[in-house]
Amino acid sequence: MANSNIVGKGVRIWRAEGGMALFTHVGRKLFRRGGIIASVDRILGKFWKCRGGDCVEQQYGHRLKQEIANFRNVTNVHDLPAIFHYWADKFLRPKCHELDIPGVTELFVRYASAACHVDPTQTCHFASLGAGNCETEVAIVEQLLASNVRNFVLECVDVNPHMLARGCELAVVKQVAHHLRFIESDINGWDIDRGYAVVFANQSLHHFQELEVLFQKTRQAIGDEGVFVISDVIGRNGHLRWPEALEVVQSVWRSMPDRYKYNHLLRRHEQIYDNWDCSVGGFEGIRAQDILPLLIKTFHFELFFAYGNVSDIFIDRAFGHNFDAALEEDRNFIDRIGILDDELIETGTVKPTHLIAAMRSTPCTAIKVYRHLTPEFCVRHS
Repeated sequence: MANSNIVGKGVRIWRAEGGMALFTHVGRKLFRRGGIIASVDRILGKFWKCRGGDCVEQQYGHRLKQEIANFRNVTNVHDLPAIFHYWADKFLRPKCHELDIPGVTELFVRYASAACHVDPTQTCHFASLGAGNCETEVAIVEQLLASNVRNFVLECVDVNPHMLARGCELAVVKQVAHHLRFIESDINGWDIDRGYAVVFANQSLHHFQELEVLFQKTRQAIGDEGVFVISDVIGRNGHLRWPEALEVVQSVWRSMPDRYKYNHLLRRHEQIYDNWDCSVGGFEGIRAQDILPLLIKTFHFELFFAYGNVSDIFIDRAFGHNFDAALEEDRNFIDRIGILDDELIETGTVKPTHLIAAMRSTPCTAIKVYRHLTPEFCVRHS
């Protein structure tokens, strides 16, 4: 069946029967279609690498400067539209509850607190990689102090001096600066001169190009006793949709009202959804698709929760602001997307694009996962 016929059929099914029917008729056919674009990605990757070390180094330097410039004045990197929180309460929170995940920051605090209680007479050292404006790190410190845990120091590591400066200011305002250290460095310059009880990464791994270096250094940092705790994005590079997910998005797109199609980040109306590469000019999602395979190769999971894919497009910053969480029509639309997304993920038709996990360097006695969504099941083999 030609792509245009698939899309047209998807529109008719979506209108007449809803998301579950679209999955049944279209979704299963899409998973086999990822080979061509993935092959192009590999060919282009080889092309750039073969131009010589100077070219690669210059390209990295340019991206690094652009990344710092991109976030120079970004004071809120975690602000999300109201419809995201509606979706999270209905589709994400129940899954987290099953796995006893209280929230990302609270999960970080749980691991940090447990480490501090092993020996209250010793100072625990924590590190947060890609800490940015350090809002999460300040919140971790506040919660630990509120529970009377004080034997720790948290190092905030980031390459962007402007964001670290904002983090330092916030720490002073919140009166927690004495428990924080601010380290301006990329991962290559991060010196491991001690053991760390916990290393955190909160929505930062998808900004790192040197993932192999990052994970090996983290493994060294946590040793045999520490833990690596993350919340991050693991979809296709540049936050693009893989072909099997893209075709579902485009099918929905052609049938939904025009008022949902304004891109608030790029400030344009998209009559046809543009599979935009966010890594152009910076490090946003630069190697997102490599994160999970490399984590599997490098660490042992004790907690693994992967979720989301098609829903991302409709609840995130670009298009999520088009939806009013107070309107039943908009909530119903997101409900249908959420149900469709869950079905596609659980059958393996599309792969999750987000991850919450805790890992160690040594084998764990058991791994806690949601249903059958193990790390291996959730890998998208390009």
